[in-house]
Amino acid sequence: MFTTDTESYRLSRRGFLNAAALGAASIAVSACATVGPQPVEPPPPAYVEPPLLDYATMYAPVSDGGFDLPGIPYEKIDEQFLRQIVPDPTGQQPGTIVVDTVGHHLYLVRPGGQAIRYGVGLGRAGFEWSGNAVVQWKQKWPKWTPPEEMIARQPELAKYSADNGGMPGGLKNPLGARALYLFQGNQDTLYRLHGSPEWNSIGKSVSSGCVRLINQDIIDLYDRVPQKTPVIVTAGVGQQMVATANRKAIPIDAGVPEGSILLGPVRAIADQVF
Repeated sequence: MFTTDTESYRLSRRGFLNAAALGAASIAVSACATVGPQPVEPPPPAYVEPPLLDYATMYAPVSDGGFDLPGIPYEKIDEQFLRQIVPDPTGQQPGTIVVDTVGHHLYLVRPGGQAIRYGVGLGRAGFEWSGNAVVQWKQKWPKWTPPEEMIARQPELAKYSADNGGMPGGLKNPLGARALYLFQGNQDTLYRLHGSPEWNSIGKSVSSGCVRLINQDIIDLYDRVPQKTPVIVTAGVGQQMVATANRKAIPIDAGVPEGSILLGPVRAIADQVF
């Protein structure tokens, strides 16, 4: 049986149209398949602070800067005053240091709603202070120079006056293994976050107006704190800060030595009074 040219043309044209229809249907199906909802990327995991070492390791003897710090009998200290990671109660930005003078705690705010909490010893009655500041100078095994007001109360400290060169850093130095020097604007407040050889003073109010930590804790804090870290000292975490404008505390230190290289210009902060 023979097929005419006209019939061949009709068959070829019909085949082309059928193929085109199938192709269009395939494209339509493919298009429909891509119109639906796309997979949603899961949110990144929340930041989790790396766990701390156990207490026996954290408070073990330390050789540092040529000095041998004794171990701390942490079993004799209320556990709330030992270094630990806790939910952040302050609401401050990560990187902020908050000192709660009521709870005798220092919080270093971390990301993810966490904080590293340290126990502190604070100024006794009549020497309390509160306010805003910035860490503007940091020192390892700092020299201590008692201020004139302190020497007037304790004349035996005169041998460590500025004129006599201060007390060299060491195991018996009241500033301990590290000191963070607090400034308001470009003014030295004369107050410090510092170490102390008197571990049994942590959690108590016994010192002259500064915030003291266990030496092993101030070393840990020192290494975590960058330049110009904001510091808030308050009479109650979660409450509005109240400055002691009508009660001037007597500081522990006579001031940063002249010519010291500070950490750079400090941003403007609230005009609070220590």
